[in-house]
Amino acid sequence: MKKVFHPANSRGYADHGWLKTNHSFSFANYFDPERIQFGALRVLNDDTIAPGMGFGTHPHDNMEIVTIPLEGALEHKDSMDNVGVVSSNEIQVMSAGTGIYHSEYNHHKDQAAKILQLWVFPSSENVTPRYDQMSIDSLRKKNSLYQVVSPNPNDAGMSINQQAWFYLGEFDEDTSFAYEMHKEKNGVYAFVIEGHFKIDQHPLESRDALGVSDTDSFEIEAKKSSKILTIEVPMLNLQL
Repeated sequence: MKKVFHPANSRGYADHGWLKTNHSFSFANYFDPERIQFGALRVLNDDTIAPGMGFGTHPHDNMEIVTIPLEGALEHKDSMDNVGVVSSNEIQVMSAGTGIYHSEYNHHKDQAAKILQLWVFPSSENVTPRYDQMSIDSLRKKNSLYQVVSPNPNDAGMSINQQAWFYLGEFDEDTSFAYEMHKEKNGVYAFVIEGHFKIDQHPLESRDALGVSDTDSFEIEAKKSSKILTIEVPMLNLQL
């Protein structure tokens, strides 16, 4: 088994006034040649957006983009005529494909929005762009991981154009279980949203992350009042 540990305080950080952001991987003005990506996972940004502020219209192409609001809500508008609000009980997925323009703003004028945004390299390029969002309320399972993203549009959650699986886990009891890889040569990047975990006996605190690869399975120990996001992706040497 291979493991790579990314403690919370080792991430890139930028304060733009209206936006405070931590980068798990090289992004914008933060560059670390040892932290370009984890397999097909290219970006994991942990953003706090000031009330009423946000990202103006900008382009993406050939990237799978998953947005998980943790607090508050985002207003979304894109070049496919999708307009709406994504709240903290929802997840948003965009397959940028041949190209898409979109904007994202904090929906509220009196509270900050906190989001995780993740970019995953696609399994095939230049597909037709696609947008989707959904409530995760019906997917939730206390004290276990529950699937929110997969490659299969018929599975629970939403689908993306990659052999990747995203799970959330919310724990109010101490729990131990095994994570089984879906595909050979995949790896899992486990990001602690809050609380305390051990993965293969490696302790993790809030906003720490551990990448695990070269194994079929590994043990997760969750403590009560804890929340985690796991991202299973192909361990491909992909580059921008």
